[in-house]
Amino acid sequence: MTPPQPGPPGARGRRTPDGADGGQGDPGPRDPGHRGHEPQPGHGPRPLDRGSPLPLWAQLLDDLRRRMEAGAFTEEFPAEHRLTGEYEVSRHTVREALRKLRADGLVIAERGRASRLDTRRIQQPLGSLYSLFRDLEAQGVEQRSEVLRLERTADATVAGHLGLVPDAPLVVLERLRLADGEPLAHDTAYLPADLAGPLLDADFGHTSLYAELARRCAVKVSGGRERIAPFLPDIRQAWLLGLADREAAFAIERIGRAGQRSVEWRETVVRGDRFAFVAEWSDASRAVALAPRAAAPTA
Repeated sequence: MTPPQPGPPGARGRRTPDGADGGQGDPGPRDPGHRGHEPQPGHGPRPLDRGSPLPLWAQLLDDLRRRMEAGAFTEEFPAEHRLTGEYEVSRHTVREALRKLRADGLVIAERGRASRLDTRRIQQPLGSLYSLFRDLEAQGVEQRSEVLRLERTADATVAGHLGLVPDAPLVVLERLRLADGEPLAHDTAYLPADLAGPLLDADFGHTSLYAELARRCAVKVSGGRERIAPFLPDIRQAWLLGLADREAAFAIERIGRAGQRSVEWRETVVRGDRFAFVAEWSDASRAVALAPRAAAPTA
């Protein structure tokens, strides 16, 4: 979850046009006889802590994000007056939280229409083996690919990642990944040709690399490692993904393993406005290793 950001200058303790205090201690409008909200599991609102140093708008923002991640608001996003009642805060507090959600691209607001979630943003969990194809389908997203390249090749740098000699033959699969008909990712995967030769006959328009690798080559990817970093796509990548000039994206480098053998080196550029990575943690989780900056994937 994104760390709460400080409110606008002068917001704390300021009197707003609707007559309520926009900062800490904001009582907000109340209905007669309203008893407040008890904590509810799942999609329901959680009470805000008026004794906390964190501004109410930031607490509200955090709880709305929590509810979104739990699957709330799929039918419609609540109007301002509903949120003021649910959280017992002023319209100013609600508007500040909604402004941040809109700025982050999570909520779409159009004149004359109710606000709604931007369902184009796809969430991907971290820390587990995943197939983008399978996970998109599971989220109800129509997935297909435009195959840009499927052939034998050689690349000394990639061979080094896979623990092969520099001139080792490879199979390269380059795809433009589409989600609901819109570009999502530019994906290039390299595999040792001695394992992946049968993939040259596969149709990757609507199937996953891992499924075809298991079916045609009897190779199951069982683990690996990823590195994710912000990235400025080159001209070709930006054109393929429909990005504006110097619009940032995510760069993902993946090494996939079958047992102890490295069988896949993948370089992916994902649109940042359509994709989000989600991590769950606990006090028993492994520490995250911070790696030094390195060159991001190229086309």
